[in-house]
Amino acid sequence: MLNKLSTIIITFNEEEKIGRCLESVSGISDEIVVVDSYSTDRTREICEKYQVRFFQHPFEGYTKQKRHALSLAKHRNILNIDADECLSEELQASIHKVKNDWRYDGYSMNRLNNYCGQWIRHGVWYPDRKLRLFDRTKMTWGGRPPHDWVEMNPGTRVGRIKGNLLHYTFHTPDEMDAQVENFSMIRAKLLFAEGKKPNFYYLHIKPWAKFFIHYVLRLGFLDGRAGYQIAAKSAFGYYRRYEILKQMYAGRFTK
Repeated sequence: MLNKLSTIIITFNEEEKIGRCLESVSGISDEIVVVDSYSTDRTREICEKYQVRFFQHPFEGYTKQKRHALSLAKHRNILNIDADECLSEELQASIHKVKNDWRYDGYSMNRLNNYCGQWIRHGVWYPDRKLRLFDRTKMTWGGRPPHDWVEMNPGTRVGRIKGNLLHYTFHTPDEMDAQVENFSMIRAKLLFAEGKKPNFYYLHIKPWAKFFIHYVLRLGFLDGRAGYQIAAKSAFGYYRRYEILKQMYAGRFTK
């Protein structure tokens, strides 16, 4: 029996990426639900070419936005994909097979990330497994700002499928720098609200440990200059969140 599938996507000013995403899911989706945070570019116009169910909703955080998108989906089985992602041909074929023979409660897949035009195949960026295909009745939406994720219920079974979820991350190193700063601020505010304190370990030991794991243990150096930049910027992001937290306690940042 062919199980019907709802694909859910959240968007905001994604005119450069959303067409590629929709093209990749249109052949395996029985409906596509897009929840948009009032884009000011051509996002809606592009979406309407693919006959999606298009909704607008104020952005209240990634987890809440994904939950809202899920509430609008008609079908029990869900594919969750971001606007800057698309399915490889192999992954499309794998999902089509799953629709014909749904054996597990959820399915994980490898995500292959593109950094400044280069596919990153080492470090912690690959295989970067994500659980994106699931039975909505057997999961909850979890998350810790600025990220969200699917949490399967106790006793459920998760399988793995072949193919890559292609993720187009940053066109330039400066774009990653901007996200690192934004995410560091979000995480610092959360840590402050939780009463966490910065210390020498978090400011100096842990960032270097993260760089070593990214670049050496996980073979990030095999990705050349891009591998070094990713490892260094990721480590700096960890340092930066605690540096901001330190300044919050000193009264130099709005809490």
